[in-house]
Amino acid sequence: MLAVVVLGLAAHVYAQTTGQGRAIVTILSKHTESAPAVTQQDVSAKINGKDGDVTGWTPFKGADDALELVLLIDGGARNLGRQFDEITLFIQGQGPRTKIAVGYMQNGHAALTGPLSADHKQVVSELHLPVGPTTSPYFSLSDLARHWPSQDTNARREVLLLSDGVDPENRRFDPDDLYVQSAINDSVRAGLVVYTLYWLSRTERDDSSITENGGQSLLNELSQATGGYSYWSGTGNPVSFKPFFDDLQRRFASQYALEFTTRLDGKPAVESLKLKVEGIGLQVTAPQDVYVDHGGAQ
Repeated sequence: MLAVVVLGLAAHVYAQTTGQGRAIVTILSKHTESAPAVTQQDVSAKINGKDGDVTGWTPFKGADDALELVLLIDGGARNLGRQFDEITLFIQGQGPRTKIAVGYMQNGHAALTGPLSADHKQVVSELHLPVGPTTSPYFSLSDLARHWPSQDTNARREVLLLSDGVDPENRRFDPDDLYVQSAINDSVRAGLVVYTLYWLSRTERDDSSITENGGQSLLNELSQATGGYSYWSGTGNPVSFKPFFDDLQRRFASQYALEFTTRLDGKPAVESLKLKVEGIGLQVTAPQDVYVDHGGAQ
């Protein structure tokens, strides 16, 4: 069967193929701290409205629990020093198979202080107060996604982004902001799960509460699209990061690799994901978007 797309006078013919994809899914219990047991038979998926075949469902445990984590900090967050002790404890508390890097948003780029490393003491030593101006978190995230510092396709790729979510290039709230959508698209293609932690980048701002709430909404949109989670405490800076870090650690310990196949009409693309998990008292966090690539012969 062929799918034909007509653009103007030119006709492009794409073979209908089998597409494949992968997503990181977090499943928590609403009633207990322990991670619930979920089997592949409990899971079904729709990709872009079409039934997908779940071909893999693997918990990240033991030898399969490799995690790559980048802490990406707004370049203007110079009032972050009091949180360094908690950030240090969080980094040092990661498991031996977790590789971490610290990066700073600088002029639309993600400037990493070093490579991804399982030497957590070394990573902590590279932590410093930001020295740059506030920059677009979405430009920097796109840059990180396009230049992820690893070729390990089996490891989870996760980001904790510290920012107020306000784009200096477009301070008004716009859920269809092209820069936000580009960051989501780049992150999904790179397989990133993005967690966001709301932090005002400057102590003195001329923004209204509408702008600040809009920044939080954009951060939430980003996290939902990639399967992460957004943390904030009102429109001010949180007194402590520890409750957020504790929740994040619990999420890392309760993740599965979902693999699926689906019909692909045309080129590899970012498609919507609707995941259904059978069970009682489950809190399921899955990305709203997934990248579907060719998985079979054309």
